[in-house]
Amino acid sequence: MSDRRVADGLSEQLESWRAELQGGARRVGWKIAFNLAAVRDAIGIDEPTIGFLTSATLLEDGAEYSAGGATRLVAEPELAVEIGEDGGIASYAPAIELADFDRPFDELQAIVAEDIFHRGVVLGAPVAELEGPPEASVVVNGDERGSARAPDDYLDGVVELTARLLAEHGESLRPGDRIICGVITAPVPVEAGDAVGVDFGPLGRLGLRVT
Repeated sequence: MSDRRVADGLSEQLESWRAELQGGARRVGWKIAFNLAAVRDAIGIDEPTIGFLTSATLLEDGAEYSAGGATRLVAEPELAVEIGEDGGIASYAPAIELADFDRPFDELQAIVAEDIFHRGVVLGAPVAELEGPPEASVVVNGDERGSARAPDDYLDGVVELTARLLAEHGESLRPGDRIICGVITAPVPVEAGDAVGVDFGPLGRLGLRVT
């Protein structure tokens, strides 16, 4: 059973998600949040949780994103997986999530209710197979700001966790849903004027510009 703060926040979050879909947004998928054990320890929860992705925050590779009003905007390199007809992983793709850390972690229920800092996502081209854990190198304005290889267990339980949390709130994971699986490198602070590029090795490159 989820932490009560997380469970109540997720219930509120999914109400917002349903409202977005009713308002015309297209379902894209989900995000894994708090995938790093050190972060979970700091906020006092035992497992990651989820947020939602819709077309309202979907960005094209190379797109511009306005940072107006942001508190602490960061870029997070992640791996995306797509759910197949059998409920398993059908493909893999690089992704960049933009997040704005606009609340302290002690406001956990509100953070989850507001889609866990999510502001935007860039999804790359899918591939059918993955050769080992993903790698990511982040460059901002020509300077490398972070580089890391995901741990071997990076994808363990991602689909099962998402499906279970959705089921606890009367929803389900569907074929075609994408899940971005959590940060690979530490989040990289970005601001207006920054050109952000991420090299995912064999998975290719993605970028965006913050305005």
